[in-house]
Amino acid sequence: MSAKLVLRDKEYEVRAGMTLLDALKKSDIVPEGVIAVRDGVLLVDDEILRNGDVIKLVAVISGG
Repeated sequence: MSAKLVLRDKEYEVRAGMTLLDALKKSDIVPEGVIAVRDGVLLVDDEILRNGDVIKLVAVISGG
């Protein structure tokens, strides 16, 4: 059982059943630096990842 995180051209396979926040940390992705979307729906950090999920990560750019 696994889910996939996709950031630009990189894919990270993570275990289904974990939270989005845990999956990001396990993949060494800074949670504050991305927005996560599944099937066009924005996800929150405590969302549980399901088997077969493909989560698109969009990098957040900030500056001044």
